[in-house]
Amino acid sequence: MKFSFLPREFEFFDLFDRQADCAVKAAKYFKELVQSGIFDDATVQRMRDIEHEGDDITHDIINKLNKTFITPFDREDIHLLAHEFDSVVDIMHTICNQMRLYRLSGVNQHMIQFADIIDKSVTVLARAVKGLRDSKKPAAILDDCIEVNRLENSGDQLRDFVISKLFDEATDPIYLIKWKEVFQGAETVLDKCEDVANVVETILVKQA
Repeated sequence: MKFSFLPREFEFFDLFDRQADCAVKAAKYFKELVQSGIFDDATVQRMRDIEHEGDDITHDIINKLNKTFITPFDREDIHLLAHEFDSVVDIMHTICNQMRLYRLSGVNQHMIQFADIIDKSVTVLARAVKGLRDSKKPAAILDDCIEVNRLENSGDQLRDFVISKLFDEATDPIYLIKWKEVFQGAETVLDKCEDVANVVETILVKQA
């Protein structure tokens, strides 16, 4: 394998910028689908295309990592950041596919709430990741990470509320199982956002 001994910071930052943009695109489209309540082959295929785009970017980051000797921060953190951010998009695609397979069409107000929190979290997270390019302003990045953590807590509360409501009101056990899985998946997206934010915080601490 041929290694590059020259600093390739900008290439890594460009790739992370692309990954952040892809995640934002996925979150906004996820919100659009949830608001429309239409999860058919065509709409889910578009989310799959975004997910594949994210996979390609992640592969580019890992390939670049394997060929570069000098990196902007620890190799383990680059690998973890790429993997966790990719998982954010993967899980959104999984939820959309579940909605299609389970025939859960129609607008669900609780899912709209989840989609809104996810959109906010991914948008703030993308800003934090892009901020790593100029980590001379760590306070702003840390504030974004704290906001991602706050939004994850909001997601926990919403998940507990809607699942409790399901068990109180649902009369069809199959219906309950389907929605319980989807709601838990939506909260897992926020968990993954928090995981990415934790990696960003770790990078900042190491560079302080």
